[in-house]
Amino acid sequence: MARVVVDVMPKPEILDPQGQAVANALPRLGFDGVTAVRQGKHFELEVADDVDDATLAKIAETFLANPVIEDWTVRRVEA
Repeated sequence: MARVVVDVMPKPEILDPQGQAVANALPRLGFDGVTAVRQGKHFELEVADDVDDATLAKIAETFLANPVIEDWTVRRVEA
């Protein structure tokens, strides 16, 4: 089995109200110095060793991310 990580983030030109809410709340909670926050999604998949990178990219593009408003990265990590 292989472990695969897919990180999905809003495209830079897309507004991120959740990230803005976090960024606005941090100073009120005493955490200064954070100027911007972007909130995304993090997926960890355990897949068979024979699942190729093209299949993983297709999973990310068609199921885990919305390609109109989100970018994603796929990487294999040590299990």
